[in-house]
Amino acid sequence: MEVSIVTFPETKVASITHIGSPEQEHETARKLIEWKIQNRLLDQDIYRSYGLHYTDPRTTDPLQHRVEFCLSIEGTVGENGAGIVERLIPRLRCARARDVGSRANNQAAKYLVEEWLPASGEERCGFPLIFHYVNVGLSVKEHEAITDVYLPLK
Repeated sequence: MEVSIVTFPETKVASITHIGSPEQEHETARKLIEWKIQNRLLDQDIYRSYGLHYTDPRTTDPLQHRVEFCLSIEGTVGENGAGIVERLIPRLRCARARDVGSRANNQAAKYLVEEWLPASGEERCGFPLIFHYVNVGLSVKEHEAITDVYLPLK
């Protein structure tokens, strides 16, 4: 798998937090998607979809699993009943790898953490893994899903 060292740019996002079973993540993500549609933030080149993955669902108690689903924004989030808040992903030095295929079995994240990092001599910083969901929507077939995974480094 190809890994590049890159700078993830400071990015303002609308964010919603999911804590609990990975099987229920879609319910949380659906709230952000509805907010995105209501606010007409549909251009994927401008409004990029991200996940901040704090835990590994393979090794974390489902009740402790945490991920934030995010959408890059230019304006403000404003008042809403969905629990969506504004936050800033800081500028970060990262290792990046691309996964193509099912988002339920991300091989790039596994490779970066379990194989590349121990062999690289690099160290993780305290920020979670960042998944950039490059292509999203109902027309994206599971085997065509593209996710760039950023592993924040010191």
